[in-house]
Amino acid sequence: MQHIHDLGSIHLDDCDLTIGSFDGVHLGHQSLVRSMVAHTNALGLPSVVLTFYPHPSAILRGRRPTFYINSPDEKAILLGDLGVDYVITQRFDHKLSQVSADAFLDMVQIHINFSHLWVGEDFALGHEREGGHSFLETASVDREFQLHVVAPVLLGAEVVSSTRIRQALRAGDVASVATYLGRTFVVLGEVVAGSNRGKRLGFPTANLRVQEERAYPRSGVYACIAEVVGRRWPAVTNIGVRPTFEETQSVDTIEAHLLDFNDDLYRQEMRLAFIDRLRDEQRFSSPEALIAQIQSDVSRAREILSPLMEMENG
Repeated sequence: MQHIHDLGSIHLDDCDLTIGSFDGVHLGHQSLVRSMVAHTNALGLPSVVLTFYPHPSAILRGRRPTFYINSPDEKAILLGDLGVDYVITQRFDHKLSQVSADAFLDMVQIHINFSHLWVGEDFALGHEREGGHSFLETASVDREFQLHVVAPVLLGAEVVSSTRIRQALRAGDVASVATYLGRTFVVLGEVVAGSNRGKRLGFPTANLRVQEERAYPRSGVYACIAEVVGRRWPAVTNIGVRPTFEETQSVDTIEAHLLDFNDDLYRQEMRLAFIDRLRDEQRFSSPEALIAQIQSDVSRAREILSPLMEMENG
């Protein structure tokens, strides 16, 4: 897979193309992309995903914070794992948002002469989403490409979507998020210096600094698997404002206590995979009461995570 950051830097004589935000690369995205890749493999053509950053709604509606399910690089890796040959992450800005659907296809076809276009049922392109299915059906005849419309993926009666995933994250329902994604939800960040309060309580934590606009679960305590310095460890993760000690904190912190691990992780990159929600964040009457609850959290996390770690370790 090649990850390209500007449409103007690529030229392809023929390919299959899909266009969209693809935030999350969830089961619906995977279904569309797998259909495209199977088709290109049969024809011997390259497969191309044209996506955007920032997300169009962040530019048009100022949508933030806690928004992106994946970074552009993570998204490209996930799409590459599905067999995509080229991922183009095109910068989206107000100027691009004003381009008509017809002019946008002109711009794309200068660089990518696609013979097949793959889209979802709710797809539209161009200024104010004017380029819906009716437009694309006409354009496919005029521009000589074949249009493929892929149905959404349903779980029960629910359509899998990035919006639904964000709703589940806001509810702290990481199990449903994993179902929609087809994989565990992960937050990536750098370990930064904290207050060392967890260490003084006997439960040292790694404090994560994540991208400001990165989506993460609602405040609470979670059983996680932490991946750092090439190894994986069970962990109890707290997201929130630490109400037992912090009187004025208004910004959530993400801090993970890695079980049976005491080394310094400062400035290391960590991936936190969220397995299950343990409880809400709450204020305790004393440090002793908090310690007792953390001990209970650790015991519960071990019950949840031990089978997963044993499977990994063979």
